[in-house]
Amino acid sequence: MNAPIPFAALKKAAHEANKLSKRLHRQVGQAIADFNMIEEGDKVMVCVSGGKDSYGLLDVLINLRERAPIHFELVAVNLDQKQPGFPADVLPAYLAGRGVPFRIEEQDTYSIVKSLIPEGQTMCSLCSRLRRGILYRVAGELGATKIALGHHRDDMVVTLLMNMFFGSRIKGMPPKLVSDDGRNVVIRPLAYVAESDLERWAAHRAFPIIPCTLCGSQDGLQRVQVKKMIHEWERQYPGRIDNMLSAMGHIVPSHMMDRNLYPFSSLKATGKPDAQGDIAFDEEPCAPVKGPAVESPLQWLAPPPRDEEKQG
Repeated sequence: MNAPIPFAALKKAAHEANKLSKRLHRQVGQAIADFNMIEEGDKVMVCVSGGKDSYGLLDVLINLRERAPIHFELVAVNLDQKQPGFPADVLPAYLAGRGVPFRIEEQDTYSIVKSLIPEGQTMCSLCSRLRRGILYRVAGELGATKIALGHHRDDMVVTLLMNMFFGSRIKGMPPKLVSDDGRNVVIRPLAYVAESDLERWAAHRAFPIIPCTLCGSQDGLQRVQVKKMIHEWERQYPGRIDNMLSAMGHIVPSHMMDRNLYPFSSLKATGKPDAQGDIAFDEEPCAPVKGPAVESPLQWLAPPPRDEEKQG
C-alpha cells in the first residue's frame, strides 16, 4: 500500500500547477493578440496529432474561448496516417470527452513515405508535404478560416538555426502566415511557450499521448541535434532561447547583409547623427530588447481561467 502524500507536498504541487496554467494561458493569449491570430467569427481548425504540443494547444484554446468577448469556433482534426500500431480509438474518445467537434481523416501516407524514402534517410520532408496538403484540403471542406498548429517557442528557434546552419539563410517559422496554396491562414498560438512547460502541462493534465512511430525514432536528424544544442545552451546560460526568439522580432536590416532589404549600394553620408550607425556597436546588449506594450482588441485572451481544475 502506498503511503499518503503529505498535505504540504500536495499544496505545493497545486500551487506550481496553477502558476504553470497562468503562464501558458497568458503566453498563448499574448501571441494571439500580438499577431491578431483569431478574429470574430473565425472557425479555427486545431490539428491534433496525439502529442503533448497539440493536446496542450487544444486544451488552452478551449479555455480561452470560454472567456472570449467574441465568438469563434474550434474543430479538432487528426490525420490518421496508418502507422503500424496507431491506437485509432484514443483521440476520438478524448475529443468526444472534451465536447469538441472533430474529424479523423484517414490517409495512408505512411506506406507512401516508406515506399519512396530509402531506409535510413530522413522522412520528414515528404511526410510534411503530404500531411500539409491533406490538412489544407480538409480545412476547405470544413470551412475553417484558420489552421492552428502546435509548434512552440523551441521549434521556432530550432527552425531559425536549421536554416542558418544548413540553408545559408535567415528564415524562421512565423507565428502567422498564408499557406502554400494561398487559401488558408496558418497560426501558431504556442509561439511564446517553452517545450518544457508543455511537457509539464501534459503530465499534469494526463493527456493520452500517442507517440509518432514514423519519424520520432530518427535520433540522427539534424533537427534533433540542434534541439539538443540549444537546450544545452539553456542549461548553461538560462534565458538564451528566449533571447533568440526575441531577436527574431527585433531585426535591424541596416546591420545585416540583405541588399533587398536595405539600400547598401546607394548609402551615403548625410552629415546627421544616426542612432543605428556604428555607435550601435559601442555597447553590446546583455538582455533582450523589450518592445512597447502591445495594444490589441484581443487582449482579453491573455488572462488565464481562474479555476483551471474545473475545465475538461
